[in-house]
This record gives sequence, structure tokens and C-alpha cells, in this order.
Amino acid sequence: MENKIEYLSLYDYLGKPAGKELGGKVAHAAYEAKIPTQERQISNPKYTGPVHLYPKDFLDFYFEEPKPNPTLGDRQDYGDDLPF
Repeated sequence: MENKIEYLSLYDYLGKPAGKELGGKVAHAAYEAKIPTQERQISNPKYTGPVHLYPKDFLDFYFEEPKPNPTLGDRQDYGDDLPF
């Protein structure tokens, strides 16, 4: 069975316009990571033209909240009291 990749615009994913700055950052990250993208033409009162579409998995990863690193996040400062 073939897994079909779901492509979404930033508007579809975020539920609101992303804006040029965020759109540029996402586009750059996708380009650097060699993520395949698609385009869709849209026309509405605010914008007419192409929009980039990204794989949903990429957007999930890009917008995921950073998780604390348990090996670094719980470190204590032992100062000079180290046994070595």
C-alpha cells in the first residue's frame, strides 16, 4: 500500500497567514533540508499568486516545541566539589 504525502500551505497548517518573514524561514529550512515542496495557485481578496506547499511531517517537525534535553536540562552546578 502506498503512503501518500500530505502537502499543506502554511495557512492551511497554522490556520492563519504566516507572513513573509516566517514563510521565508520555513522555505529556507525546507530548501536546506532538501524537502520536496509543491506550489498551488490561489486567488483571494488579500493575495493572488503561488503559495508553497510542504509535507505535513516537515511542518510538524519544524513547528514542534523544543523538548528539554534530560541529560542537560537537569544538570546541577557542582562547582569545584567534583571528586576528580
